[in-house]
Amino acid sequence: MPHFADITWRSRPIRLEIEWVGLHRGRHTPLIVFLHEGLGSVSMWRGFPQRLCETLGASGLVYSRPGYGRSTPRRTDEDWRPDFMHQQAHEVLPALLEAVNVDVAQERPLLFGHSDGGSISLLYAARWPQHLRGVVVMAPHILVEPVSLQSIEQARTAYQTTDLRQRLARHHDDPDSAFWGWNRIWLDPAFRDWSIADEISRIHCPLLALQGLDDEYGTLAQIRGIRERAPQTTLVETPNCGHSPHRDQPEAVITAVQKWWPCT
Repeated sequence: MPHFADITWRSRPIRLEIEWVGLHRGRHTPLIVFLHEGLGSVSMWRGFPQRLCETLGASGLVYSRPGYGRSTPRRTDEDWRPDFMHQQAHEVLPALLEAVNVDVAQERPLLFGHSDGGSISLLYAARWPQHLRGVVVMAPHILVEPVSLQSIEQARTAYQTTDLRQRLARHHDDPDSAFWGWNRIWLDPAFRDWSIADEISRIHCPLLALQGLDDEYGTLAQIRGIRERAPQTTLVETPNCGHSPHRDQPEAVITAVQKWWPCT
């Protein structure tokens, strides 16, 4: 049965789907917060957070952002704006952590973000680097690339002409909320100049950035751009791997995180 945390976001009550995984939270147990991709949810992680936390001896908090999974859907008249990832990093994530009684000043969690969730993780770390032990990002976006838009356009066609909507409905109470919220903002001309490159230089905590060499949504300029601005970043460029390293190469991801792990 899904579990939920209740927050108020922009004067609206929001219910967020959450799942606790790994070890029980304790004074000396590191906490990892998992942030999903642009079409992701709690269930779309498919057990990876549990496996990673068990390997590392950590506890984990997995959640579905507003509009995704079993969380409160996006209103039909509501479109994401170009600053939607900033809103998630600076408003929703802090509200969630407070709602589930995570004292970030004391616990200093780690963020583990995939794709859009990676970008949100970077934005949180740029605003509050002192609150984190570290950040892991897989296939993050720091700017908009033509290959990203091409793949997102192809996803739009697939949603309209194949069974993609039905497959997403297994993971989202309202698949239209999840898909169109993501797809429309990424293809909005106002989003073409979106970039968080300048903000990354304010991140001081340890960073691990992973990307598949066959990523259909971005080039290696994304993670290499992170290290240019945050030299403490460890890069992992994985062969035979697309946009979802934790699904395509889970062993490689776990090994990379173990080698980098800053909580020993």
